[in-house]
Amino acid sequence: MSSTPTFAAAPGFLGLARRAGDAAIAIAGVPFDIGTTNRSGARFGPFAIRHASRMLIDGDHPAHWTSPSILPLADVGDFAIALGDIAASLKLIEEQASAYAHLVTLGGDHGITLPLLRACAKRHGPLALIHFDAHVDTWPDNFGQPYAHGSMFYHAINEGIVDPRRMIQIGIRSPVGRDVYDWTLGQGVTIVPAQEAHEIGPAAVAAKIREVAGEGPVYLSFDVDALDPAFAPGTGTPEIGGLASWQAQAILRRLEGLNFVGMDVVEVAPAYDISEITALAAATMAWEYLSLLAARETA
Repeated sequence: MSSTPTFAAAPGFLGLARRAGDAAIAIAGVPFDIGTTNRSGARFGPFAIRHASRMLIDGDHPAHWTSPSILPLADVGDFAIALGDIAASLKLIEEQASAYAHLVTLGGDHGITLPLLRACAKRHGPLALIHFDAHVDTWPDNFGQPYAHGSMFYHAINEGIVDPRRMIQIGIRSPVGRDVYDWTLGQGVTIVPAQEAHEIGPAAVAAKIREVAGEGPVYLSFDVDALDPAFAPGTGTPEIGGLASWQAQAILRRLEGLNFVGMDVVEVAPAYDISEITALAAATMAWEYLSLLAARETA
């Protein structure tokens, strides 16, 4: 338990002091949202997630009985972006991400995942991908913009930086072109729609994830709109019928032992949030991920 009250914790993620450094696991923010197609505002997500994360510092994880505090963590602050320029920003994000062996990233819109995957794949080769989202994000472009926040996994698959046969999407439920959906399945991606996740339950979803991801390097990308707007209203493209926050937690807690090499949580738009519930949900998903890493260290 922290000796500092949560309200007085340092402003970094989980109360970490902001510092540059060579910690084995780095926390970084990416205040970028010019690729959004509905409501903007995710540029303020890193600040909100860090602020809400202070609720998570005063005890051990109640399932794994360990804490991210045992890990060599550093909050390295926010990455630089090129104001108003998607392509230049993605290049900058990839360059900065390449400096870290293991990165947990606070977005920002979901388009930032493409350069993060590019950097991670340079270290590990083609990655398995666990993707929580309301949207497949495999459109060839978004209203003529090929690198907006709905197209990054189209590029990641075509660039060979993720292995689509080891890619699984959980919570999908938005309107989508049949051609886009069929293309995604045709690449070998496994899709667990939100309705199916509700019907089969977290244990079965987690078992499917483990089967698809396998034993190689795994990246986790968590779009907060995978959660139902009742649990995460503060996001740019909300879709009803999503996961409850407890369902997402229950799934993540069953992924202990996977070879995770990076993670992001994205699309928190604080202007649309209520009482920090979206920011806290996002912070908690990153905390759950770090707790899995801590459990791996103590196994």
